[in-house]
Amino acid sequence: MRLLGYAAYKLLSMLVTLLVVSVLVFTIINLPPGDYLSNQIMELQATGQQAGIAKAEFLRAEYSLDQPLWRQYLIWVGFAPGPNGFYGLLQGNFGWSFEFDQPVADIVGETLWLTVLVNVAAILFVYVVALPLGVLAAARARSWVDYSTALVGYLGLATPNFLLALVLFYYGHKYLDLPIGGLMAPEFVGEAMSFEKLRSILLHLIIPTFVVGTAGAASMMQRLRANMLDELSKPYVETALAKGMRERKMLMKYPLRVSLNPFIADIGTLLPAMISGSVLVSVVLGLQTIGPALLTALKTQDQFLAAFILMFVALLTLIGTLISDMLLAMLDPRIRIGGPRK
Repeated sequence: MRLLGYAAYKLLSMLVTLLVVSVLVFTIINLPPGDYLSNQIMELQATGQQAGIAKAEFLRAEYSLDQPLWRQYLIWVGFAPGPNGFYGLLQGNFGWSFEFDQPVADIVGETLWLTVLVNVAAILFVYVVALPLGVLAAARARSWVDYSTALVGYLGLATPNFLLALVLFYYGHKYLDLPIGGLMAPEFVGEAMSFEKLRSILLHLIIPTFVVGTAGAASMMQRLRANMLDELSKPYVETALAKGMRERKMLMKYPLRVSLNPFIADIGTLLPAMISGSVLVSVVLGLQTIGPALLTALKTQDQFLAAFILMFVALLTLIGTLISDMLLAMLDPRIRIGGPRK
């Protein structure tokens, strides 16, 4: 029951945080002077295109861009009625993209789950690579194993993702016959999920997963090595070995378990950090993720598209934080959920 109460508290705080984030996102996006339609109207006035001006003015009124900023926000979220009544984010209306001239939902529909798929695959890659290499480097400190993993880690941190993407883009196709660009073959775009489409997605995921996850794996490996070395220097390790406990069992039962806490806590920030950091990689590899759409929306001040994508990333951050908090509460007996301290 105490765990359920803690989960309810975290969910409530997550909703409050999401509300505050929505205010900040909407305010920051509207800080630059003008908006997409205002800029378009000025261009049309300069060229004398009256029909285009009338359409732009209609869209300004239709999407309440002629209202004060505070009212625009309330209408966008769905707290206040607009020209079409209560029809905002809370009612499932993500807004209209003026740059692409279609609903935001149509633009981000398939890209949302593809974005999550790419970055979840990258996170799995990070943990699968970083955990064993970090433990191995710590257990064999100042040996050729330690120096080799350190070299791999430094190369991963020093190599720009977009450069690594270009290199793997070329050599992966030349020598391994891996598909070039995108997250699926063109014939599967817009089609229902099938075995062939899933196979195509998995093949296209190989290079993006490696590129997006390399820097994160290198950083986590170095942190785990440092944490493990700190734990291995403590007296309880020598005591356990002196009592005859096997080294492998001792490593897994004590130092590794203590060292894992920061990596469980990282779940809350790793996913959104990878999404925001993979925008350039998505452009280079031609991935159908939200990265290129976000870049275009920010450049053109397409406020509804940019605001929704940023809210989506914020939601992922909060969900990841909730998951990491719950895992820490369940796995670490030193963490108390409520109740008096002993």
